[in-house]
Amino acid sequence: MSVLYFFGSAAPPVHDVARPIADAQARGWDVCLGLTPTAADWLSDQTSDLEQLTGHAVRAAYKRPGTADVWPSADVIAFAPATFNSINSWALGLSSNFVIGVVAEAIGKGIPLVMMPCVNAAYVQHRQFERSIAALREMGVHVLYGADGFEPNKPGQGRPSEYPWHLVVSAAEGIVGGE
Repeated sequence: MSVLYFFGSAAPPVHDVARPIADAQARGWDVCLGLTPTAADWLSDQTSDLEQLTGHAVRAAYKRPGTADVWPSADVIAFAPATFNSINSWALGLSSNFVIGVVAEAIGKGIPLVMMPCVNAAYVQHRQFERSIAALREMGVHVLYGADGFEPNKPGQGRPSEYPWHLVVSAAEGIVGGE
């Protein structure tokens, strides 16, 4: 069984992360869920259910040195929703939290990566956003943004229930294939 690390940051669609996890599992993936600290706080009341769903601890922090890893090794990592802050931090190599540290290191380890943003149209006007998207693509990250992925809404007009989760799972499957 292929292992999918599913990472999410604090954007409204993260509240529905159980849905793409179940989709990935139906396609044959063993899924491990990692969250940025704020996303972990937002989902704190769902942590037990998400751990039961995945069969793995939900992680938002690094393990202590010398302790065994509680997750199997990843075959692919999907990061969605990825916020403005997470995307820029990752592209700039600012690994201040577990999720960003793992995806930054995954580039060097050659672990396939899929990322789909969740940002509003005001954030994408900031010049660093497009630079970060371009940098991640140049580093080999499969970015689902634009016509074939996430398209930003005006601030305050997001539709979290319409976040295209299926694109993330399908892209991960297309890269390595679920068993």
